[in-house]
Amino acid sequence: MKLRSFVLLLSLIVPILFHSACQRGVQREGAGPEVALVLKTLNNPFYVDMEKGAREAAQKLRIRLVVQAPDREVDVEKQMQIVENLIQRRVAAICLAPCGSREIVPVIAKANRERIPVLILDTRVDAEILRQAGGSVTTFIGSDNFEGGRIAGEFIVKTIGGKGQVAILEGIPGHETSDERTRGFRKALSGSPGIEIVASQTANWERDQGFNVFQNILQSHAKVQALFACNDLMALGALEAVAAAGKTGAIRVVGFDFLADGREAIRSGAMDASIAQHPYDIGRLAVENAHRAIKGEPVPREIPVPVELITRTNVSESAGGTP
Repeated sequence: MKLRSFVLLLSLIVPILFHSACQRGVQREGAGPEVALVLKTLNNPFYVDMEKGAREAAQKLRIRLVVQAPDREVDVEKQMQIVENLIQRRVAAICLAPCGSREIVPVIAKANRERIPVLILDTRVDAEILRQAGGSVTTFIGSDNFEGGRIAGEFIVKTIGGKGQVAILEGIPGHETSDERTRGFRKALSGSPGIEIVASQTANWERDQGFNVFQNILQSHAKVQALFACNDLMALGALEAVAAAGKTGAIRVVGFDFLADGREAIRSGAMDASIAQHPYDIGRLAVENAHRAIKGEPVPREIPVPVELITRTNVSESAGGTP
């Protein structure tokens, strides 16, 4: 009786163990290189779209994708810790959207010493500080932020007839992305002496800060006719401040990133425009070119992703960052 029970137990266990061993073998044989995607945050839909593009490319190329990010875009120290851990983990490549263009340089140089390719996404690294540290990056994949800001500025100049008061909501101070968008916007306005920039303040890329900061601006500058926000989250927060002040429709608002909520705000007429830069494609291109770098194939020093002005006239033709 005991022998029969033992045989029955073996007949149940052996197939399970065999199946499990086979599954582990399939995973081991089919596993490709491990690539890390380190974003600024996953609380911003822009970077969620970037992750989607990266995951689709990783699936096609049989790459094991590791996605990590700090909770907030301002937490550059946490992002540096993440990269340090990935270097120790010996990932095959790192695709990085830096929280700080200067602060992140030491860990890039460390990855270089470990012969791990580093691909920079969305925000450029400070080239001079990188050179001084003896570091290098494989490529930069992203949009021309100066050009995007310039396009936004030209749109506002045309919309308000070349005269009036304008405000700017900037991203994190010192970040290349915000600085270049602001610089491009100011360049576009420089040829219109009738336009005055009455306020240019940071809202740290965040929606709630966009509301608070623009509410304060409106209290100090009641005649503001237009706002350029360096991303859609801040623009959407500013729209709430506009509504609270009873000025919906009276203030032209232009954002940047063309997020899903921004698209709906443009369709409804609450927001006038946004600059689209296709984060899904940035993520996809990052993984595809990391794969090339791992194999020793040449990768272009820069891979541009186009920017596009989206207004109510063409919003229905564009699907935003994700296909």
